Amino acid sequence: MKILVKAKTKAKIEKVEKLAEIDTYKVSVKEAPVDGKANEAIIKALARYFDVAPSTISLVTGQTSKIKVFMIK
Repeated sequence: MKILVKAKTKAKIEKVEKLAEIDTYKVSVKEAPVDGKANEAIIKALARYFDVAPSTISLVTGQTSKIKVFMIK
């Protein structure tokens, strides 16, 4: 399944929120967008939210963007 993620970095609280749009989520993480650390944190947050292993989630597009597409196997 592909999902659209609106990333919020340097947040005080890590959380995943489902938005009104289909398959769209807002993910807040504490990490800064440096050296891919925020992307790794987003993957871990999504893994907890969907109760899957982080290895089943991959970033499809948006490596350096706030709008990202992830694939969950």
